Amino acid sequence: MLTVSIRYAVDPIATKAMDTSTLRDNFLAEGQFAEGEIRLVYTHYDRMIVGGAVPGATPLVLDEVKPCGTASILDRREMGILNIGEPATVSAGGADYHVGRGDVLYLSKGTGPITFSAPGRFYIVSTPAHAEHPSRLITIEDANAIKLGAAETSNDRTIYQFISPDGKGSCQLVMGYTMLHGGSVWNSMPCHVHDRRMEAYFYFDVAEGNKVFHFMGEPTETRHLVVGNEEIAISPPWSIHCGSGTGSYTFCWAMAGDNVEFTDFEPVAMDDLR
Repeated sequence: MLTVSIRYAVDPIATKAMDTSTLRDNFLAEGQFAEGEIRLVYTHYDRMIVGGAVPGATPLVLDEVKPCGTASILDRREMGILNIGEPATVSAGGADYHVGRGDVLYLSKGTGPITFSAPGRFYIVSTPAHAEHPSRLITIEDANAIKLGAAETSNDRTIYQFISPDGKGSCQLVMGYTMLHGGSVWNSMPCHVHDRRMEAYFYFDVAEGNKVFHFMGEPTETRHLVVGNEEIAISPPWSIHCGSGTGSYTFCWAMAGDNVEFTDFEPVAMDDLR
């Protein structure tokens, strides 16, 4: 079963007037992981698609997604797939990939339908693509690991870069995840904006009873979303994106837009936040 919802682009002026439920309706994707289903959100921010696939007794096949306007989703797109469940197989383009927990599978433009098998629990990100890059499985051992922060500032974390332009080619999809270590709760702080590309934060490994407060909005007009496990915050290019949890957690970040360079952003000074 495939369900696709649409999220339209919202400007910062309209966002200032939104109440809590309207903010959540526009910038938070909830309930994307349901057994036996593929649930996707098609955003009008750089046409990024995010969502989840949870195969049950029968494998799930992802092929036509009507908002894309093509016979198959990857006809003019590329895709990153993160497995947050048990090791499982994803089949695409005539190949079977054994995707372990924490591994990321990159699928090229033109790959064709994708089949998801149990017991995996898959987070899906897809962006438009103009050229083909080799499909490949990237394990956590293969990822580029960057250690940042410190326990003293409550942001001791490791950033794992999986899909990026430096040796792990893609057209415009940049994807990885950040793991907060014990006692640390802040992510992406000090925060930043990057007007040339949007970003989505998928929060997972959030313990039962815990929440993450995801901050968004213009630096001088901040808002927040209270986010639970396996929920996705959609960040417009004009918005900050950072968060603090009531316990440690992991979040997958994915970007798309005019520039794929990971370091292309404008830092926001702490004293400028309001």
